Amino acid sequence: MTTTASIQATVPEISAEDRASRLAKAGSAWAGRIDAKRSNAHLNYAVEGAGAGSVATTVRAGQHSFIVDEPAALAGDDAGTSPVEYALGALAGCQVVVYRLYAQQLGIPFDDIVIKAEADLDAARLFGADESVRAGFSEVRLDIELSGPATSERYDELREVVDAHCPVLDIFQNPTPVRTTVTRV
Repeated sequence: MTTTASIQATVPEISAEDRASRLAKAGSAWAGRIDAKRSNAHLNYAVEGAGAGSVATTVRAGQHSFIVDEPAALAGDDAGTSPVEYALGALAGCQVVVYRLYAQQLGIPFDDIVIKAEADLDAARLFGADESVRAGFSEVRLDIELSGPATSERYDELREVVDAHCPVLDIFQNPTPVRTTVTRV
């Protein structure tokens, strides 16, 4: 099992029992809210980004902020993770949440989870050299490592449920309408 403990310094440790309790409590609370009023499930997310440096963006998301930048080869200062890496990170992060949520609901235990997300991108479209290729990823590959007592068949069952319910995976797999406006100030 790959470890990412070195980057988790700001994430509090939690026992498996506490995690299970929190997941069960959240699932129950959301089920109650949605049963009471279907529109309670409608969430809205917003971030704000402002240009900085050469091509960097400072992003504010609720009470959190982060820097998005590019490496020098793409005119950046490498002051933060690239936009496409954040997209892959969002996918990996959402997968972890949904794996934990549905493992709890389905009674499919696992000890640890590590998700590797890898994608291919042809930069020719980005630089206007070839309009026939996609500007985005041509393929995304997810490698999910689960350690625990369940069988491979149970983990395959869990993967199918996660694939059907992960919001960020859905964004990657299905076209999402996007409206863009430009305002001169």
